Amino acid sequence: MNVGIIIGRYGGVDGVALETEKWVHVMQRMGHHAYILSGEYEGQERPGPTRDLVPLLAFSSSQCQWEQKHAFLGGVASESEVLESIQVAGSKIASAIEAWVTHRSIDLLLPENACALPYHLSMGVGIKLAVKRLGLPVVTHDHDFAWERGRRYVSPHPGVNQLVKQTFPLVMPGVGHAVINSASAETLLRKHQVSSIVVPNVMDFQQSYGQKDVSNAGMSDALGLTAVDIPLFQVTRVVRRKGLETAVELVHRLRDLPTKLVVTGTPEDDDSGYFEELTRQIRSLGLEHRVLFAGDRIGNRPDPARGMPWGLSDAYAHAAACTFFSTYEGFGNAFVECVLARKPIFVNNYRPVYWPDIGSKGFKTVQLEDGSLTDDAVEKVRSILTNRQLAREIGEHNFGLGRRHFSYEVLQDKLETLLTQGR
Repeated sequence: MNVGIIIGRYGGVDGVALETEKWVHVMQRMGHHAYILSGEYEGQERPGPTRDLVPLLAFSSSQCQWEQKHAFLGGVASESEVLESIQVAGSKIASAIEAWVTHRSIDLLLPENACALPYHLSMGVGIKLAVKRLGLPVVTHDHDFAWERGRRYVSPHPGVNQLVKQTFPLVMPGVGHAVINSASAETLLRKHQVSSIVVPNVMDFQQSYGQKDVSNAGMSDALGLTAVDIPLFQVTRVVRRKGLETAVELVHRLRDLPTKLVVTGTPEDDDSGYFEELTRQIRSLGLEHRVLFAGDRIGNRPDPARGMPWGLSDAYAHAAACTFFSTYEGFGNAFVECVLARKPIFVNNYRPVYWPDIGSKGFKTVQLEDGSLTDDAVEKVRSILTNRQLAREIGEHNFGLGRRHFSYEVLQDKLETLLTQGR
């Protein structure tokens, strides 16, 4: 089967892009052919699926940025101007999709979050229009929805709100839905009477991951870690919902141990002043030399050409344990990555996913509630960090559960069901 994947950005480090690459890999392993239609491609060029470029699909395109500004973010364009612009661009996108489908002999369309979250309005409109014209089977991979983002996607224009309601998610005959957590499945059914298949985020448990080797041997020294340090890694972006302030507090409360916090992400997606708040917290606690921001040197994969000699696997290799104190996640790639790397993890019971979809499966963690770092939690962390045998046992236990619930084999079973529905 020729599967046509439509995505705003392919190859980045956000969850949508990362999971799309995994789906591509597993579909190819199953004997299908994957074709990508995207507005932008990030990272190193490497062997993979056939890629086609339509710049109008990019989140960074002037069209997408203009739509978001004037539809949701306080722009001054009138409702009629906004709607007309969306429809004109949507028509262009639909025509591009139709030409691509014909050129690549696409059998099934797979939009990646483009029909769920209205972050690119004309892309959603264009896909809907193309689907109506083409009559192809469709499976939408819905990572998150507008209703999960508070008032971010509520417009002052009633017409825009109506467009969002009618377009996101894509509810049409012949359209199947894959969601990433059980809460989304329940809400989609309640709001739209649409059944869906829950497909968790996964990792390849057959491949070595998070292991020290020659390529990352100098990483600790380069980051300023010494042989006696106990490095805690938080492998997330620097945005407010990731709960980094709790990780900083943990390092402060473990000040009698040589703990250091290494944050692998950057604050480039933060427009709330959160990074400045973190730096003030770090200075006030005197932790300037114990909290390290390494996002300028660690990418999703090593990319020396961009000054990033190490990837996420290298980061996990050098972690004694990981913190993951998010308050909200659609799923939580970092949890599964840490499990794959056999590292202990300290986690907040983030809503709406952690306990129903992950924690209840029996993983051994130090689990916080509502980001509250209690004395008991700190002591449990201390006991793990000072007992290497206990840390290894936890890592092995969690690895076995991860392989059972979040492996490529699980994804393949789910895709067999989804793609059969699409035939």
